[in-house]
Amino acid sequence: MPVANAEVEVLIVGGGPVGLTARALLERWGVRVLLVEKHGELSPFPRSRLVNVRSMEIFRRLGLTAGITAMAFAPEYGRIRFRDTLYDRDFATAAMVGINAPVPESPVTGVVTSQDRLEPTLLAAADAPVRFGVELVDLAEEAEEAEEAEGAEGVVALLLDHHSGAETRVRARYVLAADGANSTIRQRLGIGTTGPGAVGRVTTVVFDADLDHWRDRHPAGVYFTTHGYFLPLYPEGGWAWIVPTPEDVAGTDWSGLVSRALGSGADVRADVRADVRVDVLRVEHWVVNAFVAERFRQGPVLLAGDAAHAIPPAGGMGMNLGVADVHNLCWKLAGVLRGWAGPGLLETYETERRPVADRTLRQAVVNTHLMFDVQNRRQEQLSTGSAAPTEVERPWSDRYFAQLGLVLGVTYRSAAVLTDHSTPPEPSDEPSDEPSDTGTDYVPTALPGHRMPHLWLTRDRSTLDAIGEWFTLLTPDPTQWERPTTSAWPLRIEPLPHEHADLCGLRPQGAVLIRPDGHIGARWPNGLPSDSTLRQALTTLTCFTPAT
Repeated sequence: MPVANAEVEVLIVGGGPVGLTARALLERWGVRVLLVEKHGELSPFPRSRLVNVRSMEIFRRLGLTAGITAMAFAPEYGRIRFRDTLYDRDFATAAMVGINAPVPESPVTGVVTSQDRLEPTLLAAADAPVRFGVELVDLAEEAEEAEEAEGAEGVVALLLDHHSGAETRVRARYVLAADGANSTIRQRLGIGTTGPGAVGRVTTVVFDADLDHWRDRHPAGVYFTTHGYFLPLYPEGGWAWIVPTPEDVAGTDWSGLVSRALGSGADVRADVRADVRVDVLRVEHWVVNAFVAERFRQGPVLLAGDAAHAIPPAGGMGMNLGVADVHNLCWKLAGVLRGWAGPGLLETYETERRPVADRTLRQAVVNTHLMFDVQNRRQEQLSTGSAAPTEVERPWSDRYFAQLGLVLGVTYRSAAVLTDHSTPPEPSDEPSDEPSDTGTDYVPTALPGHRMPHLWLTRDRSTLDAIGEWFTLLTPDPTQWERPTTSAWPLRIEPLPHEHADLCGLRPQGAVLIRPDGHIGARWPNGLPSDSTLRQALTTLTCFTPAT
């Protein structure tokens, strides 16, 4: 069978939330994209359950928040409950701050929703072609002589359509590997990983049971019991049960196991029928991985999401970390492809995102230990033989599961960030010593490298809404910031209300330059040092010097 040929600017491999988000972002930049997914359809399993505040901010820019929220659980489900069995009373609980109620630090609220509800919304967010049932089977770098002289890179990918058996050779300037923790591309490139690796094998059992009335009286996104995790899947019904995978998978009576795990607590007769029927719909066995790739880039191939880092599920951070990856990466790819950024800008992707992945992995491990600590304390109480107290002292503060510092307090240090003195800081893989490094409390700041704080520009328009497919210069006095020499870059200059100037560390003629991903690239507290200041900053941030 002859091999067909095609050409795109970016080939995305992997049709999960990360790949689909990248497709939507790149299309906003006008980049020609093809996404391929080896499975024949979107995942039917719930998998990731949490869309955090930062991801919702990104989806707000794509116009998706209303649709995502409409299919998600109500805010009161943004809670974890610890119980002996599902029907028992709580012996500990924790709120998911930023999910269970709005927070002043953001114009949006995160939600509890299932991945199989999120993915169709992301798929519909762009028109770029998607080919399901198509697998990448070969990959090679290619550079024509004319392009080599310009420093351009290219990749030739061989794709196999499992439905028709047809092969297609696709040439792309870049490949974005979002093909999961067992990434074929990462393994093909020989990129190793650091971290514990596989830390357990678990099974997800999706089932139906008449528990809706009881669930609505005890709302939570996760019920952590001594017999596994119980997760309500959709507002209209459906459940998942997650447990360690038994040795005899083939001979397991899953309906019987789920029924026994539901239990028969003291208040079961008041809340549910003791003979509730369990209908098992699907069973999936999977491996809990914990690692970070040794590098996020090899030539024109860039890793994102679980291909770059696999995060244990405690805290719901894995998918959200991947969404933030591509939000960081896509504007850089667009800049290089559209000619207003140099290839060196792509080097800042790993410099900025790998430390965030390392830190998030550490936090997920801490979350896991803390949750098991609660269960261990409960087991110790029950083993004494006396009546167990109704509560267990929690090993965290009320704000521990807030994690706003982890998701909103991310700080980048790279050549794409200038200090207030307009010199690039030295990149560092060490954990930040700033207040937000605890992973809990978030202190808004307009220092370079930080996410621009959410401030209301008008009654219903945030500073985050001023950010898009361009650089944004926010200043109390736009008349002092002309741009006759900066037309090479997409740039908008917008007024910042004077009441916000102090919070941003600005005097009346100062300004902050915000990158397309919402992080501050530069700040001039006192105003314009020279006529060429803005041009010089954009030249440095984008690794590109336009012709004069």
